[in-house]
Amino acid sequence: MNKQQKTITLAFTGASGAPYGLRLLECLLAADYQVYLLISSAARVVMATEHGLKLPSGPDAAKQVLVEQLGCNPERLVVCGKDDWFSPVASGSAAPKQMVVCPCSAGSVAAIAHGMSDNLIERAADVVMKERGQLLLVVRETPFSTLHLENMHKLSQLGVTIMPAAPGFYHQPQSIDDLVDFMVARILDHLGVEQKLVPRWGYDQRS
Repeated sequence: MNKQQKTITLAFTGASGAPYGLRLLECLLAADYQVYLLISSAARVVMATEHGLKLPSGPDAAKQVLVEQLGCNPERLVVCGKDDWFSPVASGSAAPKQMVVCPCSAGSVAAIAHGMSDNLIERAADVVMKERGQLLLVVRETPFSTLHLENMHKLSQLGVTIMPAAPGFYHQPQSIDDLVDFMVARILDHLGVEQKLVPRWGYDQRS
């Protein structure tokens, strides 16, 4: 995979599950991806509540905090403003072909399912879908209402991968971080990104 292809859009929305998103961002950057990061206002509240990380509303300031937090190469991270309609992710001629919304709120699912495109996250998802790219939604809600299920079913029929944040236990997790890594590993597997967070089923059992 060449460098031009190693680009991805990652969006944080206001669902519970901020540690999933932050760990996924860390792993993608470590894999030398160019990450276009979109953060909703609600996601900033959740990130501060669940992870103790306060992200400023300004894209440049938020990037600085994340670079310091993750110790990553600043050149590989682009934080986009919620109304940055000139961002590459807003156009099919420049947007990455892969996008993950993690965590993904039920409201975001609904907006994406109905092509609302009222903010950059929704527009970026719409672009990936229309360009026949790969869109993963890591939905975090429980229980699911009939509307939630109908929206997810609609998106699944359109080729979107619906991946609820439902970690498994067969790897015998010893901490919350182990549960987070399980989900992130599954996401990376679907993206085709090499990962060593969690062994695939049956591999270490035979060793």
